[in-house]
Amino acid sequence: MLSYRHAFHAGNHADVLKHMVVIQLMRYLGQKDPAYMVIDTHAGAGVYALDGDYASKNAEYETGIAPLWNLRDMPEAVKEYVDLVRSLNPSGKLRYYPGSPYCAEKIMRDQDRLRLFELHPSEVKILEENFRKLDAHAQAQGQRPSARGKRVLVYRADGFAGLKALLPPPSRRGLVLIDPPYEDKRDYGRVVEVLKDALVRFPTGVYAVWYPVLQRNESRQLAERLKRLGAKSWLNVTLAIHGPAPDGFGLHNSGMFILNPPWTLEPMLREVMPWLVQTLGTDDSAEFVLEAGEA
Repeated sequence: MLSYRHAFHAGNHADVLKHMVVIQLMRYLGQKDPAYMVIDTHAGAGVYALDGDYASKNAEYETGIAPLWNLRDMPEAVKEYVDLVRSLNPSGKLRYYPGSPYCAEKIMRDQDRLRLFELHPSEVKILEENFRKLDAHAQAQGQRPSARGKRVLVYRADGFAGLKALLPPPSRRGLVLIDPPYEDKRDYGRVVEVLKDALVRFPTGVYAVWYPVLQRNESRQLAERLKRLGAKSWLNVTLAIHGPAPDGFGLHNSGMFILNPPWTLEPMLREVMPWLVQTLGTDDSAEFVLEAGEA
């Protein structure tokens, strides 16, 4: 569906979990010199104005980045994520929130590559314009332009369909982020099918899937279906900041499912997740779930 706009949800608790995990996955890949590729199947606009019409409507960032903004004592993985958001807000006031493309571009090295898919016509235009602005700012500061050469490429295309043409990446090292809106319940099945194909093409790749934890059957069954795909190892982490609303509306819980996670991810999450529950939780139902397994 093309009605989804992530700007309504930018900076919420789900984004905190997703972007913190993505940053740590990239840091791990960056420990070795050979290049890696990051592929984002549903890139969005890249940067979001929290005082804009979309983000300010429900102010979901107040459930995520806002409670962390003025803190100084926090786990290192959370601090790295918050510092990245602060780099987009040099005035010290929280006005802009980075989507996954911006987070990836800030972490990746000169030799690494970023491939961004976005199907929504308005979002892809904003994404391209945001990277042009980043390039102009970098050049003005005497820094490296983000999109020099083929370092960053934006595709106006369906990321589910486009992914297979990029696998395996030339370096045989990479991270694939899959976070569709799930407004269309068929997205759950498409996630499973695209990963089944991806694991054949690129079995050693790291795959990170964001998903909402909802009452609908497709959502509740997704993690179990991903466990059965046959990856060498997997990790599943969810964060609920409160119990479900009586009317069933609103996102209170979300997860990140990682296929072929680095060994460093689980111990980091065991340290960080209790702190996030305590800091972002709003009632006694706030909790996290962390589980891992091997094929």
